[in-house]
Amino acid sequence: MLAASPTQRNRLLARLSQRDFQLLKAHLEPVVLKLRHDLEKPNRPIEDVYFMETGIASVVAVQSGEKRVEVGLIGCEGMSGSAVMLGNHRSPHSTYIQVEGEGQRIKSDKIRKAMEDSPSLRGVFLRYVQAFMVQTAHTAIANARTKLDQRLARWILMAHDRVASSTLPLTHEFLSLMLGVRRAGVTEALHALSEQGLIRAGVGKITMLNRKGLERCAGVSYGVPEAEFRRLIG
Repeated sequence: MLAASPTQRNRLLARLSQRDFQLLKAHLEPVVLKLRHDLEKPNRPIEDVYFMETGIASVVAVQSGEKRVEVGLIGCEGMSGSAVMLGNHRSPHSTYIQVEGEGQRIKSDKIRKAMEDSPSLRGVFLRYVQAFMVQTAHTAIANARTKLDQRLARWILMAHDRVASSTLPLTHEFLSLMLGVRRAGVTEALHALSEQGLIRAGVGKITMLNRKGLERCAGVSYGVPEAEFRRLIG
C-alpha cells in the first residue's frame, strides 16, 4: 500500500507505505528554506533531517584552506542526513540551500527511532542513500573526465529535474563552486552553451531553451544516477 498522501511534494515521502509515513507524520515540521540556509555544517552534529519539496540543496566537500567543491544535489526527490541514515551523527561535508524553497524537517532522533521500528522504512531511506552515492561518484567522474561545457550542461539538467521551472536562479559565484573553476571559466561555459542555443544566460539566472540539446551536450555524464534512482526508488 503506497503513501498516505499522493500529493506529497517530496518523492521519498510519497513512496512510503501508509504505516511508514505515519511513523514520521507527527514529527514532520513544514519549513521555508531560505538561500544559504545551513542544513548541515562540517563535522557538527546533525540535529535535523530535511525532506526537500521545492528548491535545491548543495552538498559541498570542504578541504583545508576552505576549498569547496559541490559533490551532490538534493531536491524534491530526496533528503538530507545521509550520515544519519547510515547510523552516524555528522559528516565532513557542508549542506546548504542554493535555490530557496520549502520542505519538511524532522529531528534526527525521531527518524532514527522510526527506522529502528520499521525495516521497510529503513530500506527506502538506505536505497536513497545508495542512489545519492552514485550521483556523487558520477560528479567526480564528470569533474575529472569531461569538458567544462559538458559539466555545466549536466548540472543544468540535474537542477531542472528538481525545479518546476526552465528558469534557474543561479549566480556566477554558485556556478563557480559547482564547476570547481574560476568565474572566467563559468563565463566561458555559459557562452558556449548560449552560442548553441541551449540556454539563455541572464543576470543571476539561466533559462533552459533546449533540454534535448543539453542532454546531447552532457553525453554519458548525465543519466546513470537518474536511472539508478528510478531503479531503487521508482
